[in-house]
Amino acid sequence: MRVPDYTAPILAYRLWEWGADGLRSLNAVPWIAGQPLVARCGVRRHEPPGAECICGVYASKSLDSLRSMRLWDCGVRGEVLLWGTVVEHQEGWRGQFAYPKSLHLPPDSLPATLTETQSRLRSLTAYRCDISIAHDGASISLWDKESGLDAAGLDFLIGRGKEWYTVRQQERRIKPGDRMAILGHGIAVVERVNREDVHAVLRNRSVLRIWRRAIVWHERNMRWEASLRSCAESN
Repeated sequence: MRVPDYTAPILAYRLWEWGADGLRSLNAVPWIAGQPLVARCGVRRHEPPGAECICGVYASKSLDSLRSMRLWDCGVRGEVLLWGTVVEHQEGWRGQFAYPKSLHLPPDSLPATLTETQSRLRSLTAYRCDISIAHDGASISLWDKESGLDAAGLDFLIGRGKEWYTVRQQERRIKPGDRMAILGHGIAVVERVNREDVHAVLRNRSVLRIWRRAIVWHERNMRWEASLRSCAESN
């Protein structure tokens, strides 16, 4: 196999995992923002990538060849630059040095709220590369390495946040059949919901009338809760 030594970077494609500390290869190797990833060989003592070895930074010649990978829909995909010694294969490359050029995020990889998204994006914007959202076959610009947050991406995030909030409000709306913990006394089942109060049946078949303002949603327990002091037996 011929091992070319390219003077100009090769543009290729790959997938990454995205965590709080930034990008990682699928084998958990961290990519440090502002520093090229340098290939290392853990099998032989030589400068990777070797023609007779499997070492090097892997990347594909096209996005199509990445679609069968398990992280295609949940990982970060994008363009990567390879340089130094680069070994060419039928479907891709193995490079000596690599650095992200652009990143494309599936919408589900971003938090629902704009505040959380901006906080999490800091780990990616540190790479100083363009970031977009892959949505319905289109690419929506989210972050420009020169100018920062893009208006198109911001509009998309705001709209998605409103949809999420609407869904959450509907999910949080108490309704007949919901479970409600009467703290210290067991679980009741909501029987009837009115504008000002809720009627629920406790385990001992007592029907309780509970003021709606006294009912709270407990996120961790995924249930409604109220204290017995806010309840009265209903006829």
